[in-house]
Amino acid sequence: MTSSSARQKTLGDPALDDDGEAMVAVEQRNHRDIPETPYGVMAAKALNVYYGDFLAVRDVTLEFGHNEITALIGPSGCGKSTVIRCLNRMNDLVSSARVTGAVTYHGQNIYDRDVDPIEVRRRIGMVFQKPNPFPKSIYDNVAYGPRVTGMKTKNLDEVVEQALRGAALWDEVKDKLKQNAYGLSGGQQQRLCIARTIATQPDVLLMDEPCSALDPIATSRIEDLMMELRQQFTIIIVTHNMQQAARVSDRTAFFTAQADDTTGNRTGLLVEYDKTATIFSNPKDKRTEDYISGRFG
Repeated sequence: MTSSSARQKTLGDPALDDDGEAMVAVEQRNHRDIPETPYGVMAAKALNVYYGDFLAVRDVTLEFGHNEITALIGPSGCGKSTVIRCLNRMNDLVSSARVTGAVTYHGQNIYDRDVDPIEVRRRIGMVFQKPNPFPKSIYDNVAYGPRVTGMKTKNLDEVVEQALRGAALWDEVKDKLKQNAYGLSGGQQQRLCIARTIATQPDVLLMDEPCSALDPIATSRIEDLMMELRQQFTIIIVTHNMQQAARVSDRTAFFTAQADDTTGNRTGLLVEYDKTATIFSNPKDKRTEDYISGRFG
């Protein structure tokens, strides 16, 4: 594993393990004191996800901490996006999907029959991989959620402004709110989608690879924004970028996929979950070490 001196290196100067493999070091700017155990806002408990007869994700148990950023990492096909879509019932929109186990939000199983999935998605918002603004004005994109959910507000203009400020976009668009959102750059469109999500005042933000379609400058702005937003929200992010997970997250969950010996179908499973500094400097499971050192994945 990494030496004590190597662990002090930043992401621009990756550490090496005892075999000379490159390891991803944790950037110091994100180090902060967090509880040993998350103060749970959400939790997945013995979560299994099926698409028809295919078991896509098996027996995932995770707890997500209040005002923390949790990163889900792992190779393609390991179930990261499947898991995050379960956290606000987006998989309900897939006819073949079936979920067993539980996903709790403040102790309430969001899959209970009397729980309204629309209300779930208002409280647990999602930002997708590619910016997906509506073909509407910048203003109407942000106002859409409060309008369709019937959110009570005295002044919609203030809601729109606060959301755009929260997404660090207000100063760039305040003089062109009536212009079509498609005229924004890719990075601005993604921040607009974040503003649209937080306009309904959710408690949790889910982000499924929110920077994968952005250039490095836009990615850096989104990462800075995430670290600001964690003061108000619990954030769960799926990312293939291990450096990004190391830079922004407080805790990291590593997933992998296990192939069925008979069918060859790959089922995702959780390998290890811990503080990000621990996952990237002293993982307990060799599969985690192999992945972050680049030996596989």
